[in-house]
Amino acid sequence: MNVAVLAVGTELLLGQIVDTNSAWIGGELAADGIDSLIQVKVGDNPQRIEAQLRRLLDPAGDDADAVIMCGGLGPTHDDLTREVIAEVMGVELEHDEGVAAVIREMFASRGRAMPDNNLRQAQVPVGATVIPQTRGTAPGLICPVTVGDGDGAVDRVVYAVPGVPHEMRDMIRRAVLPDLLERSGEPSTIASRVLRTWGESESGLDERLRPIIDELDELGTPTLAFLASGWEGLKVRLTAKADDEPTARALLDEWEVRVRAELGELVFGVDDETMESVVLDLCREREWTLAVAESVTGGLVGGRITDVPGSSDVFRGGIISYATEVKQTVLGVGEGPVVSELAAREMASGVRAALQADVGVSLTGVAGPAEQDGQPAGTLFVGVHTPDVVEVHEVRLPGQREQMRQFSVITALGLVRRAITTIER
Repeated sequence: MNVAVLAVGTELLLGQIVDTNSAWIGGELAADGIDSLIQVKVGDNPQRIEAQLRRLLDPAGDDADAVIMCGGLGPTHDDLTREVIAEVMGVELEHDEGVAAVIREMFASRGRAMPDNNLRQAQVPVGATVIPQTRGTAPGLICPVTVGDGDGAVDRVVYAVPGVPHEMRDMIRRAVLPDLLERSGEPSTIASRVLRTWGESESGLDERLRPIIDELDELGTPTLAFLASGWEGLKVRLTAKADDEPTARALLDEWEVRVRAELGELVFGVDDETMESVVLDLCREREWTLAVAESVTGGLVGGRITDVPGSSDVFRGGIISYATEVKQTVLGVGEGPVVSELAAREMASGVRAALQADVGVSLTGVAGPAEQDGQPAGTLFVGVHTPDVVEVHEVRLPGQREQMRQFSVITALGLVRRAITTIER
């Protein structure tokens, strides 16, 4: 299957919204072994949308077997995707009362009156299949399209999904990818596993895993793909296709072992695990509590930790010691540079004592753009004080201010993880 992505919305062309949806869809297609042919953005103009859709589907043009249209399914006048698809299909729109009932119920459950224009979202091209909405009001669509006439006619399919990222991702995973795989004649079961890593670049991972990647290219399944995800880590995704789920899972088990053997401690979690959830679990196993002192990150570490359900049984709290005098008066940091190994050590010990925690973690550094205490932007000192060790790490991180701060979070938590697990060895 050759698949094209058509993102709809004038705001995408104006740069008011960055088109992360197309990038995410491309990654999901690649991870599932489906060829991503081309990605196009078009504004809210019915003639231009129709022209691009016809071009993508045309055997003499881009020749896509399927097109995923993202956006333009809302209730307002500039949401035109349904109308354009119906025009390309050569059919009318019809009211779907089942969809309308779901929309009414959603508004009623929130105690809000439903504007009448929301019922535009219940208009469905004749012959299309509705993808039920579970997170918003706009349903998705699976629309069969015949391109050409007579002996030259070919069957295509157009998928329409909302532009709201969490709604789009749910529909792609729940309905679009399974339908694509079924149409492609691929095995009926597909399973994926994500190994989360930190501490190596994408090119470094590629180099380490090159023998495995070459072997998988020969076999065809599982497939292996990388996805750099900022402070979520660098993901290595294995995707296996098989006739049944046990066979697919067995393939994933086999190749996960192979990948882990190459990457070792770089792998910190699997699937939905995050660095913060892993650190919390490690502390929980030892009945340890955790506290953080943050300067350069300004509370980001504490925010990530408290995003994890159940974190309250481990996390004592945090002190945002942004000002030098706060470091000194609250955490007991002495005179001298506050972006230093000594300051990080004193901050970690200070927050551990102040909040009566078993583990104290500190972050002090320079996010930029200017240097501080003679240290360049990108400098990070992380202090870790556990019941067994007190250590400080100096790290140089890339990126602009916000990227550096985000990398500081996962880096610091990764050093906590390493400190705890190293003790046992």
